Amino acid sequence: MDIFDKKDISPMLISEMQDPFDSEDYIYEIKWDGIRCVSYLDETTDMRNKRNKLMIPIFPELEDLYRQVKVKCILDHELLVLKNGAPDFYEVQKRALMTNPFKIKLSSEKYPASIIAYDILYYKDKDVTDLPLIERKKYLQEVVIENNLISVSRYVENNGIMLFNLVKEKGLEGIVAKRKDSLYWQGKKSKDWIKCKVMSTDDCIICGYILKSNNMTSLVLGQYDDDTLIYRGHVTLGASLRILNQHKYKVIDYSPFGYVPEGNNDAVWLAPELVCIVESMPTEKDSFRQPVFKGVRDDKSPKECKVEK
Repeated sequence: MDIFDKKDISPMLISEMQDPFDSEDYIYEIKWDGIRCVSYLDETTDMRNKRNKLMIPIFPELEDLYRQVKVKCILDHELLVLKNGAPDFYEVQKRALMTNPFKIKLSSEKYPASIIAYDILYYKDKDVTDLPLIERKKYLQEVVIENNLISVSRYVENNGIMLFNLVKEKGLEGIVAKRKDSLYWQGKKSKDWIKCKVMSTDDCIICGYILKSNNMTSLVLGQYDDDTLIYRGHVTLGASLRILNQHKYKVIDYSPFGYVPEGNNDAVWLAPELVCIVESMPTEKDSFRQPVFKGVRDDKSPKECKVEK
């Protein structure tokens, strides 16, 4: 049984994050903010996420995707929902969790999904994962008929820093650098593919903490909107009670926000006095996306931690 019939491909994974760089050995693509999927296209569309969950029942507007390829193939791609011309990760994630057919239909009409294909793993009746990336890209360009459902990821050669700066200017997630001669290793994390993310830093007030399983600690974050303390979500990655205990803080018996935000019933509340640095993905939402705790700072007062407008 070949990889098309098995339908159990685990996408190749991207290596650790690095600063953007230039190299003649790499191509550079935009890192799209969606859900990584693999589609098996022949006389039907069989789309699966990284956990091999069937996605067409949740994204029925992509059912005819198979009509947009010239031959039987397997595509590695990002599943996106665009709002105001930009990928909206929250919208695509919200849809992915839906089970009600009526709500799915309404959502598919209001915010239709599309895909951006960046690799081809199977062409006609042949596994092409052992071909160099630059050759797979040629097959991909040849196979796909672009329309509102599907587009092919564009790339630049050599100039990674230039693309990164453009992506940063547009408020997108980042770029991926891929060696031109890289093969496709299913389910493997290869240093042939490197992500360069655009991250933003914010000064936040530590307003409490929540002790979680596996000895993890989430810090409750706040910022000021004029004179009102606003809840800004949690940060867990990089945070710990050990680090917090290295600093002076005061436990209080009420929420400093004036109410208990959803999901914070188990919080130990703190006087809003400690300022920390949080690194995260750009977002227009009320909380941070993929936040990382970078440390406490004493060179700023809590009142200087402002919500960006």
